[in-house]
Order: sequence, then C-alpha cells, then structure tokens
Amino acid sequence: MKPLSHLRIDFMGRRNLAFVVSAAMLIVSIGAILFQQLNLGLDFTGGTLVEVRYSVAPSLDAIRQLLESSGFQDVSVQTFGASTEVLIRLQQAFDPEVGNEVVNLLRAEGDSVTLVRAEFVGAQVGEQLRDQSGLGMMVALGIVMLYVAFRFQYKFAIGALFALLHDVIIVVGVFALFQLDFNLTVLAAILAVIGYSLNDTIVVYDRIRETIRTSRIDDMPQIFNEAINATLSRTLATSGTTMLVLLALLLLGGDMIENFAIALLIGVVVGTFSSIYISGALLIPLKLSREDLIPTKKEVDEEEEELP
Repeated sequence: MKPLSHLRIDFMGRRNLAFVVSAAMLIVSIGAILFQQLNLGLDFTGGTLVEVRYSVAPSLDAIRQLLESSGFQDVSVQTFGASTEVLIRLQQAFDPEVGNEVVNLLRAEGDSVTLVRAEFVGAQVGEQLRDQSGLGMMVALGIVMLYVAFRFQYKFAIGALFALLHDVIIVVGVFALFQLDFNLTVLAAILAVIGYSLNDTIVVYDRIRETIRTSRIDDMPQIFNEAINATLSRTLATSGTTMLVLLALLLLGGDMIENFAIALLIGVVVGTFSSIYISGALLIPLKLSREDLIPTKKEVDEEEEELP
C-alpha cells in the first residue's frame, strides 16, 4: 500500500461533482435556516433557570417528560457538573415560586431533591448577545479576507471567504434542520470552525502558491492536484486527531458540551472538504494564473539579499 505522500488523487477532476454536493448542502441549510429557523437556547431567548440537586443520579428524560406533562413549555434538562446536579431551562417568564413548584413536582415522584437556585435570564440580554455575536462574525470574516488578500492575492481571498461562509452556513443549517439547541457554546464552536478552516486553507494555499512558482507546466488543475496531494497526509492527520478528541467530548463530556462537540465535528469534516473543493477548486473558475503570483521587484530584491 502506497503511503499518503505518494498518492496521486485527481481532486480537481471531481470538482464539478463536489460543487454539486456543496450547492445541495447549502440549499438545504439555507432552507432550514429560513423556514425551520434556529432553536435558540435560553442564552438568546431569555427564560428561567432552575438548578436542583439529587441524592442519586436521576433520569433526565423522566424529568423532562414530567415537567412537560405538568404544563411547562420548551423544557431543557441537562446535568451540570456532577451527575446529581441537574440544570432545568424553561423558556417562560420568571415566577419567584417556579423553583419551589419544580422541586415539589420532582419530590412527588419519591426523589430526594434540593433547590440550589432559580433565576431569570432576560430577553434583552439575549438580543444584545445575538446582535454582538452576528457583528463579531462579520468582523472576523472581513479580517480574514483582508489577511488572505494581503498574504497571497485577492483571488485567494475570494476563495477563502466563500469557503468560510460555506462552512458556517452548513453548520448552522444542520442545527436548524435537526432543531438542535443553539446557544453560546455552539456559537463559540462556529468561531472555532472559522479558525480551523482558515488554518487548513492557508496550508493548502501556501503549497499551491509554491507549486505554481516552481512548476514548469501551466495546467492549473494538475498543479492544484500536486499541491493538495502534498498536503493530504498533514490534513488527514490533523483532522483525524481533532475528531478523536471531539468524539471523546461528545461521548464523555456530558450534555453541557454535547452540542459544542457536534458543531465542531461537523465543522472539521466540512472544513476539510471546503479547503480542497471550495477555497482550492474555486481558484480555477477565478482564472488564477502564474502571472498573478509573480513576485514584485521588492520581493525579488529581498530574496536576493537573503542569498549567501
């Protein structure tokens, strides 16, 4: 079996199929975001938090079903730290007696339950967080585009921007499609996906630029294949080890970081795909040429000064 460094996979030969797959994922994701919308968590919508402590670890599903059957709406139940510490989120207006009401319902099932705290998260906080997070996302994408344009060339910046938008839309679309709880930890995961995807894209771009400058051929798809195959082992090693850690977090980390791990897992898979078929393959229809990467006179002089 050949090592990965000696494989010659025709990535660019399959780019049209990859574009179709990406377009389909984007259409489904955008449709889910527009029509199903995100299942915003308490961090964004406001509501009531009730933390209780059990003497023995309870069944979270049983707690959720009990509260919903008692008339509570949009109930979210998860462990908080220890398995006996339970955090209950209720998307409703705060009532000073809601904590005691929840505890009495749970005690009626024969469990030993103690109320730790009951508090309200206002909707105004949620709106502020939503506005600031959206603005932060736009600023991050703008800075990324400027950085890539400055370091490489504006066609690279366009490819990188489309790749990052592609990754973010698909991750958000999955959460909208399956109505997973979208909270601040998921938002943090999306920002981490932007950084991960950008790092992978920069590695591929570096090798593409180097291969274009040193290659004696002008067949861009072939040059891109050589560059991507040269970075394939590094890409798979990085993605594989990252996914192993995320799987451990998903399986062992508990409910508090479950959606965080899911968002990052999706982001790593989609980001690896986009670094090849979006940021890389888009350079072909953008008509990147060798002339776009000819060093300026200043760069040439600096390289000559570095020579012994």
